[in-house]
Amino acid sequence: MRKLVYYVAVSIDGYIAGPGGEFDFYPCGDEKQAASYAEWTNARYPETVPTFMRAARGLTGTLNQRFDTVLMGLGSYRPGLQAGFTSPYAHLRQYVVSSTLAPDTDPAVTVVDKDPQALVRDLKQEEGQDIWLCGGGLLAGALLPEIDELIIKSYPVVAGSGIPAFNGEFNPTLFKVTDRTSFDNDITITWFARR
Repeated sequence: MRKLVYYVAVSIDGYIAGPGGEFDFYPCGDEKQAASYAEWTNARYPETVPTFMRAARGLTGTLNQRFDTVLMGLGSYRPGLQAGFTSPYAHLRQYVVSSTLAPDTDPAVTVVDKDPQALVRDLKQEEGQDIWLCGGGLLAGALLPEIDELIIKSYPVVAGSGIPAFNGEFNPTLFKVTDRTSFDNDITITWFARR
């Protein structure tokens, strides 16, 4: 069965973005460190690079390694939309959970305005690769019962406030660490599986 995997960047204090949705505060180290980190993540998860950036990253024609579907909230979809990219991950099946986004925003994007848990349960029954939960915090909070795995990219910065990785009801949910790797720029990636 396919898994729902929350693959996301997080500050030390648990924020995925600043109060205004900004995410440019994540430190990546010097140019060499940033390039090494990007090369590693792009090789492992090339499908998480937006379509319009794939050529610049040398990923044109690269096959999806882990995911064939992306699920995001309006807050995660909006930056691309505002930049004129209505289909930010054209190499994936795209779902946006929103009660306000027009369903005809782009024919390659399916807008879902009802129960995201039911959507995920249906997607998990289909054949294919795993489902990438791109964000945001409200959607992750709503989908916590359906999240099978977390891939947390921890950046060495305290945001102070912003959008939390999970924003929902108090619901302690146990995960176990299955792997961890560190980089020269002090970023760590930790893989967690639901207990």
